[in-house]
Amino acid sequence: MNFTKEYLDRKDMSLIPPTYVTDRAVLDDPAGDYTDENRLFQGIPGIECTPKGTYYMVFYTGGQSENIGNFLLLFRADDPHRFGKPFMAVVPPDREFTRCFDPCLWVDPLGRLNLFWAQSFGNFDGRLGVWRAVCEDPDSETPRFDPPERIANGIMMNKPTVVRGGSWLLPCAIWAPASSELNDIPEEKFANVYRSDDNGKTFRLYGHADCPRRGIDEHMIYERSDGSLRMLIRTSPGIGESTSYDGGKTWSDGKDSGLGGPDSRFCVRKLKSGRILLVNHYDFRERDHLTAMLSEDDGETWKGFLLLDERARVSYPDAAQSPDGMINIIYDWNRKDDKEILLARVTEEDILAGRLTDSRSELKLLLNKATGTPDKQ
Repeated sequence: MNFTKEYLDRKDMSLIPPTYVTDRAVLDDPAGDYTDENRLFQGIPGIECTPKGTYYMVFYTGGQSENIGNFLLLFRADDPHRFGKPFMAVVPPDREFTRCFDPCLWVDPLGRLNLFWAQSFGNFDGRLGVWRAVCEDPDSETPRFDPPERIANGIMMNKPTVVRGGSWLLPCAIWAPASSELNDIPEEKFANVYRSDDNGKTFRLYGHADCPRRGIDEHMIYERSDGSLRMLIRTSPGIGESTSYDGGKTWSDGKDSGLGGPDSRFCVRKLKSGRILLVNHYDFRERDHLTAMLSEDDGETWKGFLLLDERARVSYPDAAQSPDGMINIIYDWNRKDDKEILLARVTEEDILAGRLTDSRSELKLLLNKATGTPDKQ
């Protein structure tokens, strides 16, 4: 593609920090595109819960699809049934040329809420960038985030892992099949691991894994009982895997994990009980039959298989365990038509039984629905 000099001169706009929009009048403006009534698409959600029980939700939206002009919306609630309106939007430096997308929420070991997202010039500029903003007191009724900082190349849409010894491992990636004349970094086009040994003060590229037929990596890492690390990686046949025995520095040759999947995001997390949670599509035809399962042997075998949502076009789960032990699994449904963000609240016993057994548990809890249509724009 032949880019004009004017366009090339703008490509580093993605390195400019985005803007936080917190003004209630702006967020609620009936003529603006932050309101439910005006948004044309939304999805790719994240969820987190603080040790004191404050819930946060994030997803991205803006425009008609996943492209230039996307921005993030962030919500807070003391009860996941009452998220209400967003309290903040994260808007790219110039919506005509840049985008903010693929967000991730994570409470770190110090109790701070970390908001991560990707930022790009155009839809994909080859370099991308993982940005981070920190809220020191996420249980405040008026949470405030520090100024955003760019911490890595690539995209990180899944939660970091804290390994024994306290290091943080961040699953960042530059997608293998995607390329751009704007920025070409072949040495980083892997399922990368960034590491912090100082509680997030600094980050460094530490290692990477590769896997046959990987594309949009969306990889995740968990630590096994023997201290080794298992990385699961999205691939076109389903889910690939790689193992590290040196804390994430080097990784085994990637191979198929046998877990299957429709080439879509999944979620794997270690729970407080020590069990491993996996949310994936199971017994599927496409992006349907979103299912939760548990492992008691570091992911060697899985049991439970609780069906969360059987419908087509349910996708992109993220999960957080709240202080009451509930597992909160967020996902999207039909991003451009129904435009719904939903939640499953379940227990480990529910998953093991393959059905809801706890009176607190519920499926398909609607958290947010956008109703915008092109004629309203």
